[in-house]
Amino acid sequence: MKTTECVPQKISKFMLGLILMGFASALIIIGVTLLPVFGFILALPVIVLAIYIFRLHLNDQCEIDFPAE
Repeated sequence: MKTTECVPQKISKFMLGLILMGFASALIIIGVTLLPVFGFILALPVIVLAIYIFRLHLNDQCEIDFPAE
């Protein structure tokens, strides 16, 4: 397993998750200030998508394999 192959994948997954969480935070702020119901309704799917991206396993070679005992 080469760790250099996994670094771009992990960085891009993390950055995409951060961008989505930032977008969800902006929608929540809009929901508090301008559009009370509409902002929260739009923020929920973005939060779910961001959590899905954070938990996503894109490549099996980058996973840590524990030897069977």
